[in-house]
Amino acid sequence: MRVHEKRLDILADVAILKKQHKTIGFVPTMGALHKGHLALIERAIKENEVVIVSIFVNPTQFNTSEDLINYPRTLDSDVKLLLSLSEDIILFAPSPKEIYREQITSNSYDFKGLENEMEGKFRPGHFDGVGTVLKHFFNILNPDKAYFGEKDFQQLQVVKKLVEIEKITTQIIGCPIYREQNGLALSSRNKRLNQNQLAVAPLIYSVLKQVKKDFGTKSVTTLNNWVSKQFKNHDELKLEYFEIAKVSNLKPIKRKQKNTKYRAFIAVFAGEIRLIDNIALN
Repeated sequence: MRVHEKRLDILADVAILKKQHKTIGFVPTMGALHKGHLALIERAIKENEVVIVSIFVNPTQFNTSEDLINYPRTLDSDVKLLLSLSEDIILFAPSPKEIYREQITSNSYDFKGLENEMEGKFRPGHFDGVGTVLKHFFNILNPDKAYFGEKDFQQLQVVKKLVEIEKITTQIIGCPIYREQNGLALSSRNKRLNQNQLAVAPLIYSVLKQVKKDFGTKSVTTLNNWVSKQFKNHDELKLEYFEIAKVSNLKPIKRKQKNTKYRAFIAVFAGEIRLIDNIALN
């Protein structure tokens, strides 16, 4: 497995691959790899001649320095996991200076309102950071396809808008949420959960499944109130938000309309650890 930490080294490698007309699949990660990441990488391997995985904890998409500091960093074990899939994967693990040069700052983007809903309300500037770092990666790697999990569905929609705005030719591929047997969506943040939190966190997906079941017969207001009650007096889990939104623009709704696709989105705190999830409703 080739491992690059320097921008110039990965640029040289990519230049050779492009001369050879190799198709490049890209899986951006912040490390602390889990089976969800591996599923993305496995799909990329099937659909491309070369796969590049990045491991980069992006400072511009964190809203608190504490969250950035506490984000798990497990590069050695991440490399072992990648090797278990394929020795032909190219790993790009740069420092912030390699990506941002002298100034670690975000561009300001207008994602046509996608950035202002849900995560955007509670994490101001988050999607500017996501868009900025991905523009850097797309410019450096020039991949044919890039793979993102639907657990971060809002991010997926923002990335699709990013490539449209920046006229980037990379095809954005959304992949299904990978879950534990108990339904908990896999996330690098799960590694920070204690045993009690791990035991109760599957409630998040149980609530989403019940909302999906009831969506056809109950009003949005009724569902919103029911979800709030599930977490109101919970010792371990605190609801930050629950929204039912249109898939097309992520705008929360008060009433359902015919011939419109909807999705339910949720963010919950387990102690200081923030967990998000979502589910298609129709």
